[in-house]
Amino acid sequence: MTTIAPSLAELTGTYTIDAAHSRVGFVARYAMATKVRGAFNEVEGTAELDGSDPSRSAAKVTISAASIDTRNTQRDGHLRADDFLDVEKYPTITFVSTGVRQDGEVFELTGDLTVKDVTRPVTIPFTFDGLATDPFGNVRAGFEGTLTVSRKDFGLTWNAALETGGVLVGDKVVLELEISAIRNA
Repeated sequence: MTTIAPSLAELTGTYTIDAAHSRVGFVARYAMATKVRGAFNEVEGTAELDGSDPSRSAAKVTISAASIDTRNTQRDGHLRADDFLDVEKYPTITFVSTGVRQDGEVFELTGDLTVKDVTRPVTIPFTFDGLATDPFGNVRAGFEGTLTVSRKDFGLTWNAALETGGVLVGDKVVLELEISAIRNA
């Protein structure tokens, strides 16, 4: 892989998310004592990046809600059911950007996140990991970001009380985004 100088101007272009080399993951508190990690395995999206003026950039992402994977078949089935994501009724989770702001080496991507037909504004701080040409001639851009959301804000309110106090599933969910995007020809 050949690395290209990390000049932001060279970032300008239209990109498609490479789902095979990207990860949209999450972490949630379970039983007040541990964490459950998972990911959505089917993600697609595009971005119009303007390296000279990041505020003119935009992104749109669609996630298959049914692609949720926590490495536990029973739990995944429950997460797909109407107690949580209700994937039969709401098959996709979407993000559509409404603005980009650069703060040093961090890009704050603001947009509308929609889960179960509930849309909330969010701001995701991203770091630009670099630009490279892969062995197949594709120019790739890498970004990483994290965001903490309240699942209750999106109508994901199911829970169970624990005998020792507290609840089975924590409200806060940390979204972990590792994006590899390929510049379109």
